[in-house]
Amino acid sequence: MLKAYDRIQRQSAHISRKNGKVEVVGRGKALRKQDSYVIEKVIKNGWIKVLKTEPVEIPIKLHPGEVAVLSLAKKLEVKKVLVDEKPARFAAKLLNLKPRGTVFVPLKALKEGLMDLDEFIDTLSKMIRQGFRLKEEIVVEAIKEAKRIAGQKKN
Repeated sequence: MLKAYDRIQRQSAHISRKNGKVEVVGRGKALRKQDSYVIEKVIKNGWIKVLKTEPVEIPIKLHPGEVAVLSLAKKLEVKKVLVDEKPARFAAKLLNLKPRGTVFVPLKALKEGLMDLDEFIDTLSKMIRQGFRLKEEIVVEAIKEAKRIAGQKKN
């Protein structure tokens, strides 16, 4: 998966911080999670910017990280947000945002030529092996969409 992260560096992202601390890196490193070091590296390299924002009012109880994502999207006037859980997706729609799941990232990388179909499938497989939860029908739809994108690139 690290290879895929390296290939996606052309894309910019923002994450929110609360009280000056990046939750994902701090907690992840404490739990010895490999991805926390990857995130720390890309923050240092400047392709993920850490910004502070005030939380927007959301009529649904969400994880603080999801509130931060939605709040930052509203502040920056970004329409697409990366959230996976159903309550966060619902809240995003309430805020006139377009929720996208994590699988959107490798699909976009495939579409932009940052990875090929085999790398997409390998990335999806690694995500699942490392504990990323996906319903079987989502996996099937993602692979169908990836094959469609790969087929368009050949024509």
